[in-house]
Amino acid sequence: MLRFFASRAFFNVTDAAAVRLKELIKEKGENDIGIKIGVKKRGCNGLSYTMDYIKEKSKIDEVVEVDGVNIIVDPKAQMFVIGTTMDFINTPLQQEFVFNNPNAKGTCGCGESFSV
Repeated sequence: MLRFFASRAFFNVTDAAAVRLKELIKEKGENDIGIKIGVKKRGCNGLSYTMDYIKEKSKIDEVVEVDGVNIIVDPKAQMFVIGTTMDFINTPLQQEFVFNNPNAKGTCGCGESFSV
């Protein structure tokens, strides 16, 4: 019997991003179970990533658990984020989450939106 496996993980999270997400959830101090990742139509290239605290997940949400942090991927966003790596950058000039999406066909100059 032949079996096929995906060559890339569904959604990846770097250690730096996991540490920062854990800090944010702890600082908020509520009963949130994790962070929900989504996309919405916005920006000059069409789509932009969203991040929200979440208290419960639906049956069709995809859950990626990294170092005790639940990252829930919205079902509407799943086809846009397959293979994406979420990272956290902390430099003297900026602190931000960045998404490295191998499926993105284009991004805007400021990096706020992408197209697939």
